[in-house]
Amino acid sequence: MKKFDVIVIGGGPSGLMAAIAAAEQGANVALLDKGDKLGRKLGVSGGGRCNVTNVKEIDELITYIPGGGRFLYSAFSLFSNRDIIAFFENLGIALKEEDNGRMFPVSDKAKTVVDALIGKARSLGVHLLVHHPVKEVLYGEEGVRGVKLLNGEQFSASAIVIATGGKSVPHTGSTGDGYPWATAAGHTITELYPTEVPIISKEPYIVNRELQGLSLRDVKLSVLGPKGKAVISHRGDMIFTHFGLSGPIALRCSGFIRGVKKKNNVSEVTMSIDLFPDQSQGELEQQLRCLAANEPKKALKNVLKGTIPERLLPILFEHASLSGDTTYEQLPKDPWMAFIGVLKSFTIQVTGTRPFEEAFVTGGGVQLKEIDPKSMGSKLMPGLFFCGEVLDIHGYTGGYNITAAFATGYTAGYHAGMMSQQ
Repeated sequence: MKKFDVIVIGGGPSGLMAAIAAAEQGANVALLDKGDKLGRKLGVSGGGRCNVTNVKEIDELITYIPGGGRFLYSAFSLFSNRDIIAFFENLGIALKEEDNGRMFPVSDKAKTVVDALIGKARSLGVHLLVHHPVKEVLYGEEGVRGVKLLNGEQFSASAIVIATGGKSVPHTGSTGDGYPWATAAGHTITELYPTEVPIISKEPYIVNRELQGLSLRDVKLSVLGPKGKAVISHRGDMIFTHFGLSGPIALRCSGFIRGVKKKNNVSEVTMSIDLFPDQSQGELEQQLRCLAANEPKKALKNVLKGTIPERLLPILFEHASLSGDTTYEQLPKDPWMAFIGVLKSFTIQVTGTRPFEEAFVTGGGVQLKEIDPKSMGSKLMPGLFFCGEVLDIHGYTGGYNITAAFATGYTAGYHAGMMSQQ
């Protein structure tokens, strides 16, 4: 039986960082991954450019991690987004800031980041073992004992870090392997669901593909509760697809749909698009009335097609029971005001989201109440640590999830390494 101080299971961002942090404490570390290469999910992140972190201040950054963000304060006090930047720059990786605080390698290649992490781990003597699928984590009365591989081989260790990721982007190896091992240690797994994922709608104009490929710029998208109050709203860009909605703000809203369905026991949820978020209903009415008044004999559909996406106009008119052929001279008051209302709140019924295969992030995971936030150590099993997406932590895309992965990975590895040396 091979003996190590610390075994890290999973070679993604949190696992690589955990192995590095443990080795820096003087621990003899083995990193085991079932795949043929390390950092596969890192390699496809940020569109293949790897958005390594986000430079927002910690309090603001945490608001972009709606699932368990506040749990991360302790981890960020040990290894923050600023520390992540310093870590890579000390490895010779130049970074650049892009829109909304996102940090990328100047090379624009995720491989730069993956190679730097692997190189750092190797330099610290970490045993990087690919093609080593773990079948079982071995527990004893006093804590962790080691792991058993699929081929029957066993490795022993006094500390084990589970960094196996969630169930999103499964082609990179994230297939939920860590959840049964956590359960075997007595941990609770909160309901797993895809988030940061496209949204499904069965509205006729979606099914008929009338709007497929239509992008909306700088609009506000909201998920509404049963009484019409916004549960969450995001402003930015979105796109209509052949199955529903996608694009940045749709992905950000997606994780809240399940909660509304579950809480209210409904099969559909109402979403709303504000096409003119900078204007009040009164201001918008005046603006569009002036446009129509300047060409009083022209049909509204022709007057407004330069202001509102032409493909969307017939559906908006239909929602307001207003004919697009109506001219300003014929303008009926009630349907006109209804039309203005639709522009400020165009509602769409959605049924859910696409599956894990299309999700960027997994919602749910190992329950945080059972984890020590200062060490990422299990409160139930001595010597067991968790980090990354296997935990019930999820954020929006834009460098927030990877920041959480690096921070929890470093924290878990640091404390696993320290513990193994005592």
